[in-house]
Amino acid sequence: MQDYVNEIKKVTNQPLRYLVYSHHHFDHISGGKPFKDAGARVIAHTRAKERLDQTQNPLVVPVDETFDTTKTIMLGGTTLELTYIGLNHSDSNIVMRLPREKIVFIVDTIPVGQVPGRGFIDMYPLESEDFIKKVIAMDWDRLISGHPGVNGRLGTKQDARDQLRLLEEASAEMKPLGISGKCWAAEKDLKLSNFKDWPGYQQGLEFIGRRYCGVWGRGT
Repeated sequence: MQDYVNEIKKVTNQPLRYLVYSHHHFDHISGGKPFKDAGARVIAHTRAKERLDQTQNPLVVPVDETFDTTKTIMLGGTTLELTYIGLNHSDSNIVMRLPREKIVFIVDTIPVGQVPGRGFIDMYPLESEDFIKKVIAMDWDRLISGHPGVNGRLGTKQDARDQLRLLEEASAEMKPLGISGKCWAAEKDLKLSNFKDWPGYQQGLEFIGRRYCGVWGRGT
């Protein structure tokens, strides 16, 4: 992370004021000590702090400040809106939006042009569908996803619509199997044929099938 701090110092001599956690998963928030050492205050959703306080990971800098629904940060002429709009990839994921630049930063829940995989392990699939609909209704043009598209491509609202369609089709495929009690035997048979050309297709199907199986087969 020190490399990030060094790169930031190349473009500005202003102090580092904030470090914002997208959610509580360690693969996205570990190693923030150089930011803290540079003076940054760590901000996260309330649930993220609760999770991190329980796990006490020494690689994760503790949260200094939390919010429940919305928080606005203003630095110079830039406004950053932090918003929690419900369960999605985790119970602590937030939307970060730059209203003037019409950019949103949303980690993990809306991968750009690719099939999600291991991220489905603790995902809230049905709630994620509602989450994406709310994101689409926001005012933005470009999406930074935490997992960019091919060649680093940023996302668009069409990418968000496509990801929503993937979730809806996966849910529709697994629902009758889950309700009939057959999904555990058939979770590997999830097809999602409309997305067979997307990166991550073969690797992600089993994770998606298993999670929707849990929703429709056990109601969890």
